[in-house]
Amino acid sequence: MNELIDAGKLHCANCATPLEGEFCHHCGQSMHSVLKPVHHMLEDSMDMFLHVDGRIFHTVPPLLGKPGFLTLEYFSGRRQRYVAPFRLMFVLCLLAFFAMHLAVDRVVEGHGVNLVDAPHVNEDAFANADTPQEVREQLAEQLHGLAVTREVTPAVAHPALDASERQLRALADKRLVALGTTPLAAGAVPSAGASVAAPAKPSAGAEGPIQINSKLDGSHIELSWLPAFMNERMNTYIQRTVANLKEWSNRDPAVRQAARDRLITGVFSVLPQAMVVMIPLFALLLKLFYFFRRRLYMEHLIVALHSHAFLFLALLLATLLGMLSGWLRPHVAWASDGVNYLQTAVFLWMPAYLLVMQKRVYRQGWAMTLLKYWCVGWCYFWLLCVVLLVAAVMGASH
Repeated sequence: MNELIDAGKLHCANCATPLEGEFCHHCGQSMHSVLKPVHHMLEDSMDMFLHVDGRIFHTVPPLLGKPGFLTLEYFSGRRQRYVAPFRLMFVLCLLAFFAMHLAVDRVVEGHGVNLVDAPHVNEDAFANADTPQEVREQLAEQLHGLAVTREVTPAVAHPALDASERQLRALADKRLVALGTTPLAAGAVPSAGASVAAPAKPSAGAEGPIQINSKLDGSHIELSWLPAFMNERMNTYIQRTVANLKEWSNRDPAVRQAARDRLITGVFSVLPQAMVVMIPLFALLLKLFYFFRRRLYMEHLIVALHSHAFLFLALLLATLLGMLSGWLRPHVAWASDGVNYLQTAVFLWMPAYLLVMQKRVYRQGWAMTLLKYWCVGWCYFWLLCVVLLVAAVMGASH
């Protein structure tokens, strides 16, 4: 950038306005040239990073430990030293869901077998069988039930079903030996993984706005009160979701792994956008319940942004503490217990923080604050359930 000098004064090279500082008050351009040595550029980059980092240090501690402080600072006009509310909320949202995504992957991959308990197997399952044929028939019937269960459960339950199958076979062999017969050879009866004939599809009625079979295998759904393009999009989402769920229960480990990754990644990719939708809805709830406080909608929106920013920060901390506890458990059990207590404290602090924040920002008595806090929370909970359900369907159809 060329600097214009007139009578000892610097002028903006962009609009020729006399400069009173390092930035033009008319167009905002810096007086410093971008044509400089590389080491100067590195210095500027470090300065910018430290400046942003400094604002983070001024923003995060009060966000976590001083309910309503940042919101009241913004209302008072003191904003320069803090990160902007939307940027703060969005960055913490991304970080929180990223950490939760890692935690879910770790749980599903490392501890998937423990997510579903093995079906209970009666130790006397074959005690009433008086002949080897009866033992075989009862075993085939019970393995058939396991096969049906396998068809409708996700892949994480399959190791538990396999364990139940092995236990049933061992009990059957034990009873056959007691009856003076040799144990069953492998594959002598239908295994738990054998295919089972699917139940017949119920016939769809000639009338009615919804037509779908009991197995949700991609039948067409028609809602008369929705436009045609929304019905088409909804059917596309459902068909993709069912296809992903079927692949998740596939016997091929590679197919199951790909389907699992696709489902989890799809859901977590939609969650940040879903939470962005929740913020103006939460601000609208605050506007309705504090209508007579005569505050602008923008003020309620800042309250909503700071509230969600705190929630995402708390979820981020709780997730990291949970992962740390799992890592410490095999090595230092007592430290893992301490981390668990700290994680519990974070979860307890979340509702208490929001209550105190609502009291400080809106300056009403405790009785009215508690009543409105409960009403707003109840409405927000059901709105959140609907938004998360839609996000889950959209994500599962990834």
